[in-house]
Amino acid sequence: MVVSGDDALAHRLAGELREVYGERVVLVVPPENVTRSAQLPAGGRARASALFGRMSSAMLRTPVPGSERASDSRLVEAVEPNDGALIEAGIEQAAALALVHGDDETNIRAALIARRLNPRVRLVIRLYNRKLGQYLQELLDQAAALAAPDPGAAASETSTTVLSDADTAAPALAATALAGTSKVVHADGVLLRAGQRPPPRRGEVTDPGLCTLALLSSTTNDPAGAEGSDRSGSEGPRLLPDERSMDEADRRGRVVLETVTYTGPAQPPGRLTDLGAPLGRLFSRRLRWSLAGIVASVIALAIATWLTTGDDPLHAAYLTLLDIFAIDDPAIDQPVGRQILQLLSGLTGLLLLPVLIAAVLEGLGTFRNASALPRPSRGLSGHVVLLGMGKIGARVLVRLRELDIPVVCVESDPEARGIALARRLRVPTVIGDVTQEGILESARIHRADALLALTSSDTTNLEAALYARSVKPDLRVVMRLYDDDFATAVYRTLRAAHPQAMTRSRSVSHLAAPAFAGAMMGRQILGAIPVERKVLLFAAVDVAGHPQLEGRTVEEAFREGAWRVLALDTSSPADRVPDLGAARRRGGGAPGDLVWQLPPGYVLRPEDRIVLAATRRGLAELLGRRPSSRVAP
Repeated sequence: MVVSGDDALAHRLAGELREVYGERVVLVVPPENVTRSAQLPAGGRARASALFGRMSSAMLRTPVPGSERASDSRLVEAVEPNDGALIEAGIEQAAALALVHGDDETNIRAALIARRLNPRVRLVIRLYNRKLGQYLQELLDQAAALAAPDPGAAASETSTTVLSDADTAAPALAATALAGTSKVVHADGVLLRAGQRPPPRRGEVTDPGLCTLALLSSTTNDPAGAEGSDRSGSEGPRLLPDERSMDEADRRGRVVLETVTYTGPAQPPGRLTDLGAPLGRLFSRRLRWSLAGIVASVIALAIATWLTTGDDPLHAAYLTLLDIFAIDDPAIDQPVGRQILQLLSGLTGLLLLPVLIAAVLEGLGTFRNASALPRPSRGLSGHVVLLGMGKIGARVLVRLRELDIPVVCVESDPEARGIALARRLRVPTVIGDVTQEGILESARIHRADALLALTSSDTTNLEAALYARSVKPDLRVVMRLYDDDFATAVYRTLRAAHPQAMTRSRSVSHLAAPAFAGAMMGRQILGAIPVERKVLLFAAVDVAGHPQLEGRTVEEAFREGAWRVLALDTSSPADRVPDLGAARRRGGGAPGDLVWQLPPGYVLRPEDRIVLAATRRGLAELLGRRPSSRVAP
């Protein structure tokens, strides 16, 4: 497996492939990234040490116990992944290549080179532009099919998968706006969440949901406990337990898979649309009342003229309008009543002129401000404050708006990637540095339900979280933090200080690496759900070719702590969509052909495609690339 990248995701991905799947890994990194720590200040040096220390060349050359193939894992330094660098990394014999550079153009150029050097290599490409990624995926798959001598075999062994770390991590981050959960995954139009349940009381019957994904750590409610660490031993979370394990651990909390919809306050109505604006937003209330008063005066004057002169009602109304606009002859020889009405009509015309000018100015101002960022309204409450509008924040904003959750964005850079998106969606946005006094207050943080601190600076996220906690102690807080150990320490401290509030600390690369690793192994990963500091993967797998699944019932196919069958794709093989996680989002249709809660006695057939939940080691065993003896029973 070849991994080429220049940030944390590349190193986490290399570690995932080597330590979990036991693969030989060649990591291609720019040389300046290895030596940059010597020129950084103390904070940057610590960050670089955390990034590169875990996957040093010495570590890469250390063999994994029980795996001779992993002993020649190595590190290749190259300015960019060009022909020479990829050939030195062994692209011609590689099974898969992951291109996870932060620059889309670099990844695309390297993907084209790799497909030319090895048409059969499996490509996993990190791209932010999803539409471009779809076209590139089709192009590279077509090139592989034409270059292979046996197109049928190439189609079964060669694939191109385009992923985005932002898209992979956004559901877990955005789902914190849903009460009681921070973990979701999309599967064929269905939004699933991993809901945390407290330990059941004696004799209490609880909703089992679709299935039980995990038993939480026995120290969940202990601030000094080992929760949040993969090294927590037998006291840590137990993934995919069987019925016996759940009966024995009746005092542990549980993570249950269930479908979910948002039931909180919806987005306030009255937004500007592409075709126009509601009357309430186009004209102010005072102006509307002024117009209504003048119209009522005109009608009253027309009726009075009709009664005074005895003319036809239409003619009386016509005379009144002429008097209002001062284009009629003076009523010198007319009765006194007619003269008085003419004077009143002229006065009404004088009052109408400034009102009409104000209406024109307000209308022009409203449409001029349609392209500007709206400000949070005074009465806004129950919303989510989204801090940081980079690529992660923009994806999270899209997820929140799909759920119709009210959002207020805070960003210090007016030219940030997500500002244009916020302007198009008419999302209230505050431009300013969150570390300055009054910025979070402008976002109505004291009336918010949740804070998502997603900037690229750990200190900024932590400072915003601590300040928000001082304003509203029970606020739901989620922070994007780079280092896992730092995130765990922050999580435990905030949980101890505010035991009644929900606090989560997440690393984007930590959430995204398992999905990229699963795609490199050749299976479609629908999503990843964190359970404390561990991860559960959701994958779409064809039953054919897997003796652990083929010909077995759903109950027999279950492996405790490894995998569990969740759903069956009932569509015919010819009509199946290639990507269950994205097809319905692009098409905007209803949920597809997945059947959940299969009968335990259903026999899995070779032509079936299933959705399963698996641990990382369980998925590695199911893919059959490592002997099963290497996976703990």
